[in-house]
Amino acid sequence: MKEPHDHRVKRLKMRSMRRGIKEMDLILQRFAEANLDAMDDAGLSLYDAMLSENDHDLYQWVSGQVTPPDTYADLIGRIVEQLPKTSA
Repeated sequence: MKEPHDHRVKRLKMRSMRRGIKEMDLILQRFAEANLDAMDDAGLSLYDAMLSENDHDLYQWVSGQVTPPDTYADLIGRIVEQLPKTSA
C-alpha cells in the first residue's frame, strides 16, 4: 500500500529534525518545513534517499567542503540557497 503524501511528508519532516548532528537538524528542519509539502513523489523519494546518507557527508556537502554526488547536487543546491545569509 502506498504511503499517503501527507503521512510521508510528516515522516520526512521528523527525520529531518532528528539527525544526530545539531547543525543538520537545524538546516534540514528549516528546508523540510518550507519545501516538502509542495514536493512531488519523485522529489520526496530523492529527499528520503538523501536522508539515509551519513550526517557528516551531508554537512560537508551543504557547507561546500565536498562536492555532493550528482544524484543530490540539485537538491543540496536548493538546501544551500535557503540557508540564512550571514553578514560579513
